[in-house]
This record gives sequence, C-alpha cells and structure tokens, in this order.
Amino acid sequence: MTHRTRQPARPADGGAPAPVLVAVAHGSRDPEALRTVLALLDRVRDLRPGLDVRLGHIELNRPLLPETLDGLRGSDAVLVPLLLGRGHHVKRDLPARAAAAPGVHTRIAAPLGPHPLLVEALYGRLVEAGWDPADRGGRGAGVVLAAAGSRDPDAARDTRRTARMLAGRLGVPVVPAYASAATPTVPAALRALAAGGRHRAFVASYFTAPGRFASACADAAPGRSAAPLGAHPAMARLVLHRFDRALSASADVPPVTPGPCAPAPADAVSLLASA
Repeated sequence: MTHRTRQPARPADGGAPAPVLVAVAHGSRDPEALRTVLALLDRVRDLRPGLDVRLGHIELNRPLLPETLDGLRGSDAVLVPLLLGRGHHVKRDLPARAAAAPGVHTRIAAPLGPHPLLVEALYGRLVEAGWDPADRGGRGAGVVLAAAGSRDPDAARDTRRTARMLAGRLGVPVVPAYASAATPTVPAALRALAAGGRHRAFVASYFTAPGRFASACADAAPGRSAAPLGAHPAMARLVLHRFDRALSASADVPPVTPGPCAPAPADAVSLLASA
C-alpha cells in the first residue's frame, strides 16, 4: 500500500515551515478503512499542493496519533478529526494526546460535522446507490441516516442536525439511527418509516470509512444502502475548510507547546466548537 507524502512547505522568506495538517482517523480492523482514508488524504493533497498532510489513528491502525506527533517535534500541527461529530474522542482523547506530545505546537480543528459539505457528500453517495434526484418530495421515499452512535448528547445533537440538513436537501424525511450506544437502531428506523408509508427507504452511511458498524448498518437495507463518505470530493474540501478555520480561529492565540504531562490545553478544547 502506498500513498503520497510531501515535505512541509517553507515560506518564500525562508521562515518556519507551514503548519502540518494531521488528519486523525478512528482506525478499524477492516483493511478497506485505511485504504479509504489514504485516498481521501491524496485528494486533500491534490487540492492543496505543497501542504504537508499526515495521518494518525486513535486506535487499531498505524500510525497511531502519538507516533505521528512524535515525528513532528518542533513543528506546528493542526489536528483535523476525520470524525463526524462531538464525542469522547473529539472532546477528550484528542486534546489529551495533543497535550502529551513533546515539542509539537498543536491546534485542534472542529470535527467534520455537521456541515453542508457533508450533506453534499451524503447526497452524492445516495445518488450512487440509486437514489433518484427527481424523487424530491417523493411521498413513498425516506432515508435513514446511519451513524456509529455515542452516549454523548452533543454527538446525538450533531447527528440530528445533519439529518435535518439532509432532509432539506432531499425533500423527504430523514431519520437518524445508530449502530451502538443510542437508539433507534437502523432496522427500527426503517420500520418507523414504513409505518408512515415510506416504503422506499435508503440508508445513508454517516461514516468516514468502511468498518464493522458501517457494514452492520448497510446489511439492514441491502441494495438500498449508500457507501461511506470516504474520498468524496466534498470530503476533501471539508478537511481543508476545517484546517483553515482552525488556523484562522487561533490566529490571535499562541499555539500550545505542552510538556509530556501537561493537561489538555483550554484553547485547544475551545477550538472544537469552531464551525
């Protein structure tokens, strides 16, 4: 497996290298997940030639995030979570691991969702799966937005907001559902749509990459399930948008240079709320 890397871009005046974009993926035992994330990051590099883009995982795949940050000592890095809402990983794991990285100036971008570009990616994947764009407002149509699930109420609010945005884009009801930790399940959401006369229901995969939960959700509606968001062009644009917004939001805040035992930086946590 190969993917492209670039050296940090150095300003024309010979100053310090530009900030590094560190994409933070969850990690999965599904080998297709890593291939998908690498393809997404290649799209990001194509959109921003010269930007140094690295990858770090929270678990299950290498490089793990601490390994990636260890290779960036003396650098300025923006961590962009390839996660779709606020939850434990975004609120706790990323700030803690950034704070523990010795010699790295870190900023943390907001998670990818909710955002209109995510809705564009969801819409594109649904069309690929057979959704008829002419079916806007179709009386028998509906969509289940299948997400991983979280006990964090902010994560649930983010998923519901995306569902409302997608419903506005499609003109049909969109019901959020979850693979774990929350209800309803995807089968229950499909039954609820059918009970309301929405028998032509699709499952929109609210996952960045393939994995166990994404496969379980797709199995609930075989033949009418969209692929995970993956390397959709809108996803690459969104990664760069989050990177740019994190830099802009922190322009007047000094980057954090934590020691190995430093607590999670307050300014990094505050950046998570930036849209």
